[in-house]
Amino acid sequence: MVNTSNFSKRLQKIIDFYGVTATTFSENLAFNRSTISHLLSGRNKPSLEFVMKVLQTYPEVDLYWLLYGKGSFPIPLNKVNTQIKATSKQNKLPGIDPENSIFKNSVLKNSNTSTIERIILCYKDGTFKQYNNS
Repeated sequence: MVNTSNFSKRLQKIIDFYGVTATTFSENLAFNRSTISHLLSGRNKPSLEFVMKVLQTYPEVDLYWLLYGKGSFPIPLNKVNTQIKATSKQNKLPGIDPENSIFKNSVLKNSNTSTIERIILCYKDGTFKQYNNS
């Protein structure tokens, strides 16, 4: 069970670490300012959707640290990079060969000399998948 008092302290630590206001933090997460206020005061417990948005928006935040205070914040940069690499290896573009001429003509057509580095699919349930072109 998440202790709301301790959760609110960790949430405030995230806000302070990024040097943003609670309003900016709420805008970054696409949540109402009142939701952030209620979480910071300990009035409400965080929803799964809220926790997932925090983790997606701020990759240096560790799930277990956010919920239970176990681990550290921010996650060391090498661990963040390892998590991103592990996610990208699991999520190669399925059935799409980036060297395929149809792919290049349709997807890369408007990118001039640039190539697509990454595609991120965001789902309504707060989850996402990342596909890297490597």
